[in-house]
Amino acid sequence: MEKAPLFEAVAEGPPGGAAWWLRAADGVRIRIGVWPKSGARGTVFLFSGRTEYVEKYGRTAADLAARGYAMLSVDWRGQGLADRATADRAVGHVDNFSEYQLDVAALTEAAAALSLPRPWHMLAHSMGGCIGLRTLMGAHGFEAVAFSAPMWGLLIAPAVLPFAWMTTAAAGPLGLGHLIAPGTAAETYVKSAGFEGNLLTRDPEMYAYMQRQVAAHPELALGGPSMTWVYAALRETRSLSRLPAPDCRAYTALGTAEQIVETTRIKQRMAEWPGSRLELYQGAEHEIPMELPVHRNRFLDRAVSHFEGGSAKGAPHAATR
Repeated sequence: MEKAPLFEAVAEGPPGGAAWWLRAADGVRIRIGVWPKSGARGTVFLFSGRTEYVEKYGRTAADLAARGYAMLSVDWRGQGLADRATADRAVGHVDNFSEYQLDVAALTEAAAALSLPRPWHMLAHSMGGCIGLRTLMGAHGFEAVAFSAPMWGLLIAPAVLPFAWMTTAAAGPLGLGHLIAPGTAAETYVKSAGFEGNLLTRDPEMYAYMQRQVAAHPELALGGPSMTWVYAALRETRSLSRLPAPDCRAYTALGTAEQIVETTRIKQRMAEWPGSRLELYQGAEHEIPMELPVHRNRFLDRAVSHFEGGSAKGAPHAATR
C-alpha cells in the first residue's frame, strides 16, 4: 500500500483520516480512506454508490465515530481517484460487475493489514448494495450489513426494459460499449441539477456539501454510465435476484420518495431474508445517509443497533415505518 491523497477539508471527517492506493488482482488502482476511532467497537466498511468517492462520506465517518466505530470507504474502479477504464473520464464503465469483487478483495486485504478493529460490518448504499450483496453470497468476514436503497434492480419502465437489454447487449460487439448511456449526461448530477427537484436528498445543506466537494475537486466527479455498464448491471441484478438470501443479518432503509433504484426487488429480497428488516423512511429520497437529520440519524442509529444485534435480530420480515 502507498499513501494516497485525502481531501480532508471537503470531507469534514473526524480527525486522523488517511487514504491509501491499492492494486486489485487485475492491476487496477483503487483508493481507500480510513477514519480510525480510539477504542472502536468495530469497523464499518462503507460500500458507496455509483459516482461516489471516499470524501463524500466524511460526515458519515464522523457520525459513526460518535457512535463508537471506525470507518473505511472506497473509490471503486472507474470513479473518484481510482483508475478509469475509458479515455473519457466522465463515463463510468466496467465490462462485468465481477470486477468490483476484485476491489472488495483488495480492500478487505488492506483492512486486515491495517489491523482495523473487528467485528467488521458493511454499510452499503445504492450500487454498493449490489456489490455488497454479491460479496455476501460467498465467503466474507462481515458480521452484519445495513443497506441504503440498494441497487438490486434498475429503475427502467417495463415497456422500455426489453429495448434496454437489446441495445446495451449489442453495444459492446458493435464497438459502442464505452459510449455514455442514452438519457444520462457527462456532467456529474449534483453539478448539473439544482437542489429543487433533485432525486438525492431533501436536505439543502447536504446537497451543498456534495456540490462543494466536486467544485473544489472536479477530478472526483463522474457522469453517466456506459452502455456496457448498464448491460453488466442488468445481468448482475438479474443474477442476484435468482439466488437465496445469504447467511448474514441485514437491515435495509428505503425512502418512500425513491426514484433511482427499482424498489420491488428490494421489498421481495427483504421479505425472503431470514433475520432481516426493511424500514420505509417517509418522504426520504435516494441518499438516506445524505438526507435530512431526522432520516440520517435514524438510519445510523438503526444500523449501529443492528450491528450490535438489536435492530433486526428476530424482527419480522416486513416493511415498517
